[in-house]
Amino acid sequence: MKKLIVFVFVGFIAQLIDGSLGMAYGVTSSTLLLTFGIAPAVASASVHLAEVVTTAASGASHWKFGNVDRGMVLKLIIPGSVGAFVGACFLSNLPGDLIKPYVSLFLLALGLYIMYRFLFLNGRAPSAPEKRWSNKQLVPLGLAAGFLDATGGGGWGPIATPVLLANKSMEARKVVGTVDTSEFAVALSATLGFVISLGWEQVNWYWVLTLMAGGVVAAPIAAWLVRKLPSHLLGVLVGGLIILTNVRTLLHAWEAPAPLYPVVYGLIVIGWAAAVLTAVRNGRKGKAARGELAS
Repeated sequence: MKKLIVFVFVGFIAQLIDGSLGMAYGVTSSTLLLTFGIAPAVASASVHLAEVVTTAASGASHWKFGNVDRGMVLKLIIPGSVGAFVGACFLSNLPGDLIKPYVSLFLLALGLYIMYRFLFLNGRAPSAPEKRWSNKQLVPLGLAAGFLDATGGGGWGPIATPVLLANKSMEARKVVGTVDTSEFAVALSATLGFVISLGWEQVNWYWVLTLMAGGVVAAPIAAWLVRKLPSHLLGVLVGGLIILTNVRTLLHAWEAPAPLYPVVYGLIVIGWAAAVLTAVRNGRKGKAARGELAS
């Protein structure tokens, strides 16, 4: 019973983070399953099957609160689904551990840029007219994010969210909502690939149902939070999460000594907290300036 409660809680927290910041459900859930000795392919299959339900709930919630760019969702779904299906079918033969550090370095750089942008550039320049993402940009993004999502048990949000957020043409809340909504098709395609490769008997239904239960409860709460959080604060929160998760991946990939982990994590958390406080202070200054201009 205690284990059941723990996994429901993990599903809740994972979806709350994923739904409000656009990433981390697969990473959080997969990490937990792997610590219990579940094989990577089975862990990824269980997580993606749970995500079919949680992402449907999350997408519906984001849609209701107006956090979705409908045109972009349609452009991301097809390449993302193809990438996820292919990644799931070939998971056992892919050198995922070899690829991860290079992807993490790229995402770490994006996370630092996003943090810098929302702390120091947000609101300092006149807003440019919105530029629509072309199919030439979205197709490779969807293919890569879907492929890495299936092979790593989580990657759609960590890749799609920072890439879309690094461009200044979309609100942060719409980036998060669009990525979360399109993830339903990605999770469904990955699940089909795993069923073909592994069969239903390999799926751990205990993990799936508990993760589903927590995620469904958290989905509408996360969508509401995205609507309420200011864009500059949401950007800093996303940037910090990108930095933290990818530094963790790099430390493991480079086999860093154990005593280094708490030091690095501690410095990142302190810097992240300082960035959040700075973002809040900048937001208050912006409101004060607008109030002075209005008066």
